[in-house]
Amino acid sequence: MTGRIYLLQNNGTLQSLDQQAYESEALLQRLLAEHPDLLAGEQMNQEAPRRWILVAREAGVPGELDGATRWSVDHLFLDQDGIPTLVEVKRSSDARIRREVVGQMLDYAANAVVYWPVESIRARLDVTCGAAREDPAQVVADLIGATPEDTAALDDFWRRVADNLHIGRVRLVFVADEIPPGLRRVVEFLNEQMAQAEVLAVEINQFVGEGLKTLVPRVMGQTAEAEQAKKGPRPLRQWNEPMFFDELSSRVAPEEVRAARELFAWAARSATRVFWGRGERDASFAPVLTHNGFKYQPFAVYTYGRLEVHFQYLADRPPFDSELKRRELLDRLNAIPGVSIPADVITRRPSIPLSVLADPAALEPFLRTFDWVLDEIRAS
Repeated sequence: MTGRIYLLQNNGTLQSLDQQAYESEALLQRLLAEHPDLLAGEQMNQEAPRRWILVAREAGVPGELDGATRWSVDHLFLDQDGIPTLVEVKRSSDARIRREVVGQMLDYAANAVVYWPVESIRARLDVTCGAAREDPAQVVADLIGATPEDTAALDDFWRRVADNLHIGRVRLVFVADEIPPGLRRVVEFLNEQMAQAEVLAVEINQFVGEGLKTLVPRVMGQTAEAEQAKKGPRPLRQWNEPMFFDELSSRVAPEEVRAARELFAWAARSATRVFWGRGERDASFAPVLTHNGFKYQPFAVYTYGRLEVHFQYLADRPPFDSELKRRELLDRLNAIPGVSIPADVITRRPSIPLSVLADPAALEPFLRTFDWVLDEIRAS
């Protein structure tokens, strides 16, 4: 590894810095975690430079639904459009940098888009922010240019994360101090062939001399063919009732559509209003109850055929800020035929297939349960 750059001092003298290998792979990983800008988001998208927040280092990826961790990706970031960015770091001296790392990354991506619920990503961000003594809401708000109090903007961001995972819109980034020609060719090929996922390599050269250190990133993989293949994020659609049910009808069985219509009818008569989400392909609606200055959104129904129970959004509002009250809700739900929600998710957003609620023996007690939820809120 050879190379040199020169710094022109204010006094007119020239200072040379020589290219130098990193002391360890761990050092390069730490630099990325502390300084995500090293991924050179301005090179990836000049019109809208990418920015990131670190969700987790050594992010575990399961190989089955609710399964144990099978793989571990070096870094998981999210950009301002909610696109999960998986980063794998290797030094150029590591013989695995071409063959093994490509296969590993494809394993990570293929399983992450299926087995990483957005709730788990939010939970990992909470842990990372907690360790850094940061507020997760503030971190996300800074990323998207909002305020922590703008819950609609924050909710929309997390819905976009879920949408991106659902359609496989992820970014795979290989990082090294030097990208071998063989890896670069593989990255360019994959980036051209994959319509939704973006595959890139970032070479981060280190130059050292006379007490100074300069890091110079360079993005690879963005061929003209790849640019043509990528559709890019399309404008998000504001959904409404006819659009939602047209889309749902094209994706699930008629009995599931009937269940969704019953849920919508309940929301329209029982809540203050019905909220319609924004998304490129996936739509959602949610009942919203306004009471004593709080907005409650107890569940949401999605066009990909699932209903999310919003323990997470109830957990900071009375009376469901009480763990006992949320556990009571959990017990009532788990008493419904076909529903089995784990006990450890009462601060998250577990989901139930609409196919379960297509059975009247499940839908009727479900609606009674949320009649009880609204009664409890109004009594608080």
